[in-house]
Amino acid sequence: MHAEILAIGDEITSGQTLDTNSQWLSQRLEELGIRVLYHTTVGDELEPITEVFRTAIARADVIVATGGLGPTADDLTRDALARVLDRELVLDQGALEHIRSLFASRRREMPERNQVQALFPAGSRMIFNPHGTAPGIFAEAPRPGRGAAMVFALPGVPAELKEMWGTVAATLSQAGGGTRVVRHRKINCFGAGESHVEAMLGDLIRRGRDPRVGITASQATISLRITAEATSDEECCAKIEPTAKLIYQSLGRLVFGEGDESLQEAVVRLLAERRLTLATSEWGTAGLIADWLGAVAGSAAWYRGGEVINGADCARLVCGEPGDHETARQMATTCRLRFGADLGLAIGCFPSADSIARQGDTVSIALASAADVRLTTVPYAAHPALVRVLCAKQALNLVRLALVEGTV
Repeated sequence: MHAEILAIGDEITSGQTLDTNSQWLSQRLEELGIRVLYHTTVGDELEPITEVFRTAIARADVIVATGGLGPTADDLTRDALARVLDRELVLDQGALEHIRSLFASRRREMPERNQVQALFPAGSRMIFNPHGTAPGIFAEAPRPGRGAAMVFALPGVPAELKEMWGTVAATLSQAGGGTRVVRHRKINCFGAGESHVEAMLGDLIRRGRDPRVGITASQATISLRITAEATSDEECCAKIEPTAKLIYQSLGRLVFGEGDESLQEAVVRLLAERRLTLATSEWGTAGLIADWLGAVAGSAAWYRGGEVINGADCARLVCGEPGDHETARQMATTCRLRFGADLGLAIGCFPSADSIARQGDTVSIALASAADVRLTTVPYAAHPALVRVLCAKQALNLVRLALVEGTV
């Protein structure tokens, strides 16, 4: 089975409301082994809603729509669905009584307009909404030459939608959902660009491969997502494991973790494994590294603290007269001693921030231990909105590689 999720409402298409319902529903459908191929968002107009229902029924076996089931004039989901199914809207007396009882329990009289929420396309079934006035709708949409599509319309209120999901899941399970399992494994890496990583992986990202491997980049972190479909968790894991091994073999020390582990979490984990402490001194990143490390659960035992430098006058107080690469070296050594840490990490002065970086501009990064100071330079080259993040991650990666290699 393949699925499509429809998010209905002007508040979503206008950007006023973030569509978290589609994300949640996609996760629940995949738990049932139903792969979601489409997300569609449409505003509160009858013709467009009708058209997206018609399109979804033609290309997906399961359609889950959210929103547009309220009592107001712009709540048009039931009307659009009735049009697509070519059926009349009929009153469900049981639904109407439930809506009235909800108003009565709140000591309010039901407005006449709320009666429209008890209208359903003929032949459809109500999905009970225990705590809301918008019942859901389940209908089967005939498709010539193949099985009917299963259409579920749910209210857009997240709490109500989630409470009603059990009914939807049970219906899908009875229809064969849940006989397949979809599982993912995400491997994260840093230190090379997206196209470079893809080139290193050969044909692993080839379309049509089983299991599938997708590649995404987010603020210079590259994630590889392996997806397998099978009849059990064990079969999925058996499919995924050889591909994961190939990724590790191909990328080597570019890989820093899996799942939701961030680069800073990987660094704290490695510090804990080596029983080493770290302090930081940052000039140009406005304390990003300190912020990231300080937010990692359990980091207090391994991250001693940091200092943030903003300008040459402040640098003189910390490490004397600023120089080029020597400044980062002095900053790393000084902060290590000041905080009583095993390691001191420093980012030196950034190029001028009042203009676009020139070709060849670099930033110095230093990592000091009791034995020596490791110094490296990285290009000051990225989108202005990302350059601080990229340099901070380059610094963290210097620590990570030193810990992995056992050179500190």
